[in-house]
Amino acid sequence: MNHLSKASVYLPRQRIALFIARRHNSSKTGMTSRELVDRVIRVDHAGEFGANKIYEGQMAILGKTSVGPVIQEMWDQEKYHKATFDKLIHKHRVRPTALMPIWNVAGYALGAGTALLGKEAAMACTVAVETSIGEHYNNQLRTLFEDDPVKHKELLDVIKEFRDDELEHLETGLDHDAELTPFYSSLSNVIKVGCTAAIWLSERI
Repeated sequence: MNHLSKASVYLPRQRIALFIARRHNSSKTGMTSRELVDRVIRVDHAGEFGANKIYEGQMAILGKTSVGPVIQEMWDQEKYHKATFDKLIHKHRVRPTALMPIWNVAGYALGAGTALLGKEAAMACTVAVETSIGEHYNNQLRTLFEDDPVKHKELLDVIKEFRDDELEHLETGLDHDAELTPFYSSLSNVIKVGCTAAIWLSERI
């Protein structure tokens, strides 16, 4: 059965979403609606670009192994996410982050580097990245809703859909032995710190 569509993913994903949602208190940004939209689209466009490069790197190493089809399926979803934000960045005339060349190299290096450590490490990378992105998307959902849920309906719908996809990827990584990676906690924490820094920088630069 398809690992991304099986019914057993649903309830764990909802628990993860609830856990993430409780970790952060909502707060006012002090930005105008236009500034908020610019920031949201800019960082999410960068994030989906980076995710594509991570999976590209993983597929270069593990594409012909038993987990290749699983990684490819997650990558296909990320390609759709990126294509959606490619359209939104043009539609709303948002300037992309100036850090795209860095994320191009860093994303691929992270994907390929963890894949070279084995399929468990590649899945640990997925779990760490998707945990960070799940938190990030939940923060955005709260901020956009607080600002104007009607005006931001399009973005809210897109982010909700993509947030759920990312949490499916998180579950897939756990199902494929991410936690069996040697030094799992250390590797996960390093990747999460990197993701947090990338998000902060891409929002502002």
